[in-house]
Amino acid sequence: MNVYDFDKTIYSGDSSLDFYLFCLKSKPSLVKYIPFQLFWLTKYMLGLCDKVSFKEKFFSFVRDINTKYAVERFWDKNISKVRPWYIKQKSKTDIIVSASPEFLVSSCMKRFSVGNCICTVVSEEDGTFLTPNCYGAEKLKRFKELYDIFNIDSFYSDSLSDRVMAKNSKKAYLVNRNHIISWNDYVLSNTQKIKNLFYTPEFFRFLFIGIINVFSSTLFSWIFSI
Repeated sequence: MNVYDFDKTIYSGDSSLDFYLFCLKSKPSLVKYIPFQLFWLTKYMLGLCDKVSFKEKFFSFVRDINTKYAVERFWDKNISKVRPWYIKQKSKTDIIVSASPEFLVSSCMKRFSVGNCICTVVSEEDGTFLTPNCYGAEKLKRFKELYDIFNIDSFYSDSLSDRVMAKNSKKAYLVNRNHIISWNDYVLSNTQKIKNLFYTPEFFRFLFIGIINVFSSTLFSWIFSI
């Protein structure tokens, strides 16, 4: 069997964000959730809540939509964002392992007759998480509950965070858009090293706090100068 990550691997983009923007465009009244979502994003960036809490609050907008209907309409428009290289090699025995909501990923893969999806189970009614976030080591844990890890012929992902799944596969590949290279042959370029160093929640949290401090200092300086 072949196992695939979903977002930015076989799907060109972040499906959760794309789905939200699609729903926002279709139903502008969902804009009322933005201040709420930004509040929880700020808490997450400051380390005041975990990723699951933030993501649950982000997906709370599904309370105001017919999720099943919206998902089907979303894939009617966005199915073309599934990468051509995957379409050429897809198989009914493929397994998709993703942190994205199961209701979103499974609906897409059924259109390719692939019904094996291990994802984060998110309530279609209110956005609450019914399983742990299917990310990193959790992917392997969930996979082992259903399948024999020794049967993974090839694993595909765009992210080094999936190294645990890669390590337990006979072959593993890193995907960069339509470029696929062997995981073991992957060598970090200087640009990628810098990206891996700085593109982390901790860095953005530090940056966010720094911006707030500069803004606050400037504001208070201006206030006390008048």
